[in-house]
Amino acid sequence: MQAQVKWDKDLTFTGQTDSGYKTVMDGSGQAVSPMESVLVATGACSSIDVVDILKKGRFEINHCECELRAERADSPPKVFTKIHAHYKVEGTGLTDKAVARAVDLSVEKYCSVMLMLKDAVKISTSYEIITT
Repeated sequence: MQAQVKWDKDLTFTGQTDSGYKTVMDGSGQAVSPMESVLVATGACSSIDVVDILKKGRFEINHCECELRAERADSPPKVFTKIHAHYKVEGTGLTDKAVARAVDLSVEKYCSVMLMLKDAVKISTSYEIITT
């Protein structure tokens, strides 16, 4: 995996991955900040796992979202100290056991972003099932 980050102007940078996708990041509030990108990546990575695990369990998933709350250190470097991920999963026939298992497997085994952060950040989760 490779990526390139180029300075655009002021504190704005454009990153491009080797797959060709681009993202704009900024340190002054004009675009997503690098730390916001890490937080979003955490939720996206884990949500991919949750949906994939539930689909493999033959559940019909209509909607999945992950709301994230993070706390950061007060002084530089202002690293994340805590992240809480709350999953809202909507589908047919979903059970507490299945969703809890999907979330746990993501956090403990599959989500590379969470696993990369786990030794430095206290990660907690919760979920709710929305029935259709």
